[in-house]
Amino acid sequence: MNYTVIQSPLGRMLIATTDKGIAWLGFGDSDVQAIDEIRSDFADIELTREDAACTRYAKPLLAFLERKAPFPSLPLDVIGTPFQRAVWDELCAIPTGTTRSYGDIARRIGRADAPRATGAAVGANPVSILIPCHRALASDGSLHNYRYGLARKRMLLEIEGATFRAPRIQQSLAL
Repeated sequence: MNYTVIQSPLGRMLIATTDKGIAWLGFGDSDVQAIDEIRSDFADIELTREDAACTRYAKPLLAFLERKAPFPSLPLDVIGTPFQRAVWDELCAIPTGTTRSYGDIARRIGRADAPRATGAAVGANPVSILIPCHRALASDGSLHNYRYGLARKRMLLEIEGATFRAPRIQQSLAL
């Protein structure tokens, strides 16, 4: 798999591609952290740094993140279970600038009984941003769970102009 790591408004962004399209997209605070992230999903894959080969994908992503272009439509090459694919398809059906709860996504794919499994499928998304997992919120409309941190999720939703509530804060009990 070819990859590049570039600076973005969300930190170091790693884009990994095949001949068919983007197979992995994620973030880190450093190149090493971004590479560790892809390795957590693809431990045995051969990675070849090919900055030039990935530029055609990086440019529209950066333009979107810099608020200079609309949400990009890029070819993907992702693998998932039928359930994951159903969840990812539903995420892609959420219009830019809007959000849905994990439970609503579960209901829309005919699995109202599986909001937690839906959340797990959202979290297994290998191409952050392009399968817009950042548009999935808690049932109260607050930010909840994002592999790359809630600050990045908040920024993505702000770029899109989406409405959301502040993240839930867990309070510890004083003993």
